[in-house]
Amino acid sequence: MPGRPERVGDQIRAELSTLLLRSVRDPALRLITLTHVQVSRDLRHARVYYTAPIDASAIETKRGLRRAAPFLRSQLGKRVRLRHIPELTFVYDDSFEREQRIAQVLEEIHLSAPPVQ
Repeated sequence: MPGRPERVGDQIRAELSTLLLRSVRDPALRLITLTHVQVSRDLRHARVYYTAPIDASAIETKRGLRRAAPFLRSQLGKRVRLRHIPELTFVYDDSFEREQRIAQVLEEIHLSAPPVQ
């Protein structure tokens, strides 16, 4: 059974996804996907993991998220019932690229291995 920080993180991820899709004016931020939100035990800090399309500029996306963070936090305060709305820190989630690289290496090993008799 997930604890309170996990439940709050899931709720924050859902609300932020909706806000990014409908309320944020920066078109580059509408294309990102929020993968996970990790909330501290005291619910004061939230680390928001995201991925962006390949053609998006990583620097521009990060800059846009940093600029939008105060707006997103204030909107979260209106949508989520918490005593303190957590500070938002956005972190690029590279787990998908790592997973693809591992799959590629395993495929190369499989193709170069001699057939088993």
